Amino acid sequence: MKPYWNGVFPAITTQMHQDGSLDLEATARHADVLIRSGVNGLVFLGSLGENQTLSPEEKRLVMEAMVKAVAGRVPVLSGVAESSCVEACRYVRDGEKLGMDGYMLMPPMIYKSPDPVESLTHFRTVAQATGLPIMIYNNPISYGHDITPEMFAELADQSNFVALKESSGNTRRITDLHNTVGGRYAIFTGVDDLALESAILGIDGWVAGTGIAFPDENQYAWELMQAGQWEKAREIYRWFTPLLHLDVNPKFVQYIKLCVQECGLGREWVRAPRLILSGAERDAVLKIIHAGIAARPAVPARG
Repeated sequence: MKPYWNGVFPAITTQMHQDGSLDLEATARHADVLIRSGVNGLVFLGSLGENQTLSPEEKRLVMEAMVKAVAGRVPVLSGVAESSCVEACRYVRDGEKLGMDGYMLMPPMIYKSPDPVESLTHFRTVAQATGLPIMIYNNPISYGHDITPEMFAELADQSNFVALKESSGNTRRITDLHNTVGGRYAIFTGVDDLALESAILGIDGWVAGTGIAFPDENQYAWELMQAGQWEKAREIYRWFTPLLHLDVNPKFVQYIKLCVQECGLGREWVRAPRLILSGAERDAVLKIIHAGIAARPAVPARG
């Protein structure tokens, strides 16, 4: 089965005003920059998009505006991060009406199930509520549900599961997935500072985080990996890695939003309970960001 999606699908932030209200115009402007860098798709309202802090009405408002702003140039995916199967099913049905192209489906929020049957039931139930394609998001570190290669094999008969985002932090999983489910799903990495290692093992795409602040460099790095130009890829990856580490901290939303701001592509404002960085932590993150900007490599010009 040929992968339905491939390439870089950045997880974009939801831009906000200082008071925490939505800034849809700023989010659309950032999406436009990412599209012009050459990405193959966009993921709105993922973890980086602060999905869980938005009201149901706000989520639908964001996606309606982003479908209109992207205007069919690339696939528009939305994260699905509801706390129950019922709400997740309602959301994916509404997404079809709003013109979304697909979903990145997370396990149910809040409930950290140790029972694989419950995890599988959630994914399958939501998939059956929509005809749109779905990327399954596996992040056991953050969400307490581990979708193993064997579980992905069990889900293979659900035709609209077309891709998976592997964020376990264990690159062994990529080879295990190839050996267990072959080409059934498009395999995306969701861990920025394992992108090169994952590419060597064979992946179809990258749900990039920090790269939304450095879209041209991120896209160029991906293209080098896909072309097997490993020496050049290692060179840019070594520059990029301190920045990519920002994606794997519990405050990755604040870190990456600050990165986006310092690169002139948005603002750092987040919604409570998150707070913008301050003090020594802010200084340390800014030091990494500014060092990366100062040493920015030359890459081919983009559209």
